[in-house]
Amino acid sequence: MKVTPRTLDEAQEEELRRLLERRAERLREQEQGDTTQDEAVYMVAEFPLGEERYALPLEALRAALPLRMVTPVPLSAPHIIGVLRFQGQVLAALSLASLLGGHGWREDPAVLLVVDRGDGELCALDCEAIPRPTSLPVAAVEAARSRAEGAILEVYTDQQLVHLIDPPRLFVKGGTGVRHGR
Repeated sequence: MKVTPRTLDEAQEEELRRLLERRAERLREQEQGDTTQDEAVYMVAEFPLGEERYALPLEALRAALPLRMVTPVPLSAPHIIGVLRFQGQVLAALSLASLLGGHGWREDPAVLLVVDRGDGELCALDCEAIPRPTSLPVAAVEAARSRAEGAILEVYTDQQLVHLIDPPRLFVKGGTGVRHGR
């Protein structure tokens, strides 16, 4: 079956041009009226963990994969779900809820987040859903970082509390005991 490309007639082209011009005008108005444009933001990948909102720094996130890619490891530590192959490497798949002290999921995890631990090594963390990219004010993140002693930074935004996971702190020796060597 041969598909021929459709061409727009002049009326459709004119309608499309007007629509794009209206959208551009609305964006210009939003930018002029929006004072938060100057505020520095920290990009994160946000997801639910039980009834709370959690996030990972977007620069630490490498991929989101289906949980079914994990091969279970018998007699492993409770926080280890199993192993998986990712871009030629064998990675540990870890239970995020277990690492964070037993927080419960609302739904069974269906996704693995491949994360840079902060030392250039990768691991996978289970998650209920594919995280959505969003931003947090840098000032709120820095304030939370100065208050935090552990791997979770409690970032207060206008809407609500977001628990920002700091991967280097989460995977340090002596912290949770999950620093893995090769």
